[in-house]
Amino acid sequence: MKKSILSLTLAASMLMATTALAATSLTYVVGNESDTYDPGTTSETFAAPIIGNTFEGLVRTAPDGSMEGALAKSWKISEDGLTYTFKLRDAKWSDGKPVTSADFIYSWNRVLNPNSGSKNASMLYHIKGAEEHYADQTVPVSISAADDYTLSFTLKQRVPYMMQLLAYSTFFPVRQDMVEANPEGWSRDPATMIGTGPFRVTEINIGKDVVFEKNPNYWGADNVHLDNLIFRLISNQATALAAMEAGDVDGIEAVPASEIPRLSIESKDFLVIPSLGTTYAFFNPAQKPLDDLNVRKALSMAIDREEIIEFVLQSADVPATALIPYGMNVAGQDFRDAAADYGLGTTAKIDEAKALLAEAGYPNGEGFPKTIFATYSSPPIQKLLEAIQQMWKKNLNIDVEIAVSEWKVYYPEVQKVEYQIAQMGWGADYPHPMTFLDNFVSDSPNNLAHWQNADYDVAIAASKAASDPAESLAQMTKAEAIVMNDHVILPMYHRNSYMMMGGHVKGFWRSTLSVPYFRNVSIESK
Repeated sequence: MKKSILSLTLAASMLMATTALAATSLTYVVGNESDTYDPGTTSETFAAPIIGNTFEGLVRTAPDGSMEGALAKSWKISEDGLTYTFKLRDAKWSDGKPVTSADFIYSWNRVLNPNSGSKNASMLYHIKGAEEHYADQTVPVSISAADDYTLSFTLKQRVPYMMQLLAYSTFFPVRQDMVEANPEGWSRDPATMIGTGPFRVTEINIGKDVVFEKNPNYWGADNVHLDNLIFRLISNQATALAAMEAGDVDGIEAVPASEIPRLSIESKDFLVIPSLGTTYAFFNPAQKPLDDLNVRKALSMAIDREEIIEFVLQSADVPATALIPYGMNVAGQDFRDAAADYGLGTTAKIDEAKALLAEAGYPNGEGFPKTIFATYSSPPIQKLLEAIQQMWKKNLNIDVEIAVSEWKVYYPEVQKVEYQIAQMGWGADYPHPMTFLDNFVSDSPNNLAHWQNADYDVAIAASKAASDPAESLAQMTKAEAIVMNDHVILPMYHRNSYMMMGGHVKGFWRSTLSVPYFRNVSIESK
């Protein structure tokens, strides 16, 4: 099934055209908005569509998965794999000022300052002195500029996936004068949201839309055909689909799960995009009854993942019995094929789950304390959790309450670990298993269970230090086994993205990291 999805996507998501088409505008529906569109500090998936079309870094990922130059026109890597030197092209910010090496040095040092609140500062820790600088701002970082258009940095050790990391938004430059003019809100104000990408923001209408225009100062402006781009906020997927089918919008980022079977047959505009993401819930090991490993494992074993996908999601997603999704290749093999499933099944293991719950002191669910499964407002996710709630009642005879709140309320509570069970998940920031595994290191700001395990930290460090890809893979599979055998998360499914884009839209593609790109889009007459 995975191969057919990948083949469909490669053909459908590109929608490439060779004819010259008229420049115009396009409206694309998104389901959520973010509090910040600051490339250096956010880790929110909801911010990615905005950032991905208004900012660029040194390099970017091409539709075929290869790395290509963006703000950098060329680069060299030293023989020992430690020193990277980039030559910048003659690029400009969206207000016309030149992009220089100093912009990168400022931006990366800003990320490495705890006061910035960056969620992904650890991505820069590969650079010599970066981790030490984060703890003590007087420690120098091995980043330098020979001139305005030559940027160099030196790593502590070889990092095979460094180029993929550089394509992530944490490494994008931001303008010092704009940030310092309004440190908390610069990325929510079109006047200060000065970027380096193909579009620039002209309006941010909270709760409604974000409006863009073509950035005339973009280095690749000759290939940008759209005059205007609108990201319209419609949180209800059924409403978004109705707008799409009525021809009121050109594309929507998601469709209702119940409509997937129909659309896959009837609509040429329906697209299946492989998404390097895993949907899961966090268990809070500090909260009863989740402080008992047997309870966590019983809850995970008692759900039927195949039933969830076939009857609840009605999708082509893949049942998840572990953290890392399919499609992450290391040392010549898919990580998932090299790792295990940790005793979980794609269908429920009811007898084993009941035995574990009894061993924890709750035979047949008796005496199971009040437990709340927290989640954010999203009809598909709520439907998913209601199905899991019913499975727990049927298979374990326990009642779990579902509590729903808006994302802006929900996420800060999760960050403070104020929950028993919390619905989350992770989409890859770069196409390598470490993008998932790094989140569970003891001091990671994305470790939303505050789980700590010294052996896990050692395995992650050993994987990063290994020069042999096979050894690196072995250490990563060891690390995943540690976190999964402790059942810190409840894995549900490895996801695909299901969206629609009108056939009149040519040149659109959406990455496996779920970022939609419009820089080469043009419009045919409907």
